[in-house]
Amino acid sequence: MINAFLFDLDGVLVDTAVFHYQAWRRMANSLGFDFTHEFNETLKGISRMDSLDRILALGGVTLSDEKKLELAAQKNEWYLELVSQMTPDDILPGALGFLEQTKRAGIRVALGSVSKNAPLILERVGITHLFDALIDGSKITNSKPDPEVFLKGAAELNVAPAECIVFEDAVAGVEAAKRGGMFAVGIGTPDVLTEADLVVPNLEHLTIPELRAAVDRAQGLGY
Repeated sequence: MINAFLFDLDGVLVDTAVFHYQAWRRMANSLGFDFTHEFNETLKGISRMDSLDRILALGGVTLSDEKKLELAAQKNEWYLELVSQMTPDDILPGALGFLEQTKRAGIRVALGSVSKNAPLILERVGITHLFDALIDGSKITNSKPDPEVFLKGAAELNVAPAECIVFEDAVAGVEAAKRGGMFAVGIGTPDVLTEADLVVPNLEHLTIPELRAAVDRAQGLGY
């Protein structure tokens, strides 16, 4: 029985990855190096400080913990400048309709994002009211692929992990869902999200009966 949906934010409901890229790249440039969009893809689903450590390692830069906190705060300021310009037009295709379909079906909904800015983004695009629980970076200790963010979402919705479907666009997020004992829907391509139980390009044409059928098939195969 599926009673709850848990959604990642970036790449599933909205796309702020380009904002993260622009802000992180600006920070890297200030330190004398650059990185590619391809490298930025490896930061998906990773916390701010873990992302910073990966970027500094790429640039061969070693800094004190105090300086790293300062840089992370500066990057976040640049990122928030871009986020503050978001509107409901920034919701990804099909996401709003699918969330509304979910609410009509009586399925409980939680956000499971490592971003501490997630509540602000939901407010900017006007969909906060569609969530029964918000789990963001301020409520967790461990980043994905640790399942903490999704397990806390299930707990706040008062459902068992096996009753949840997670929607994720990142490899680390899919791994977190599977480690938490949840059915994982990957948003992207099957060649990247190889561990997902079901992969779709976006939420635009997805239906709840289709999802339930996919879960039934998986259970029938003993997954």
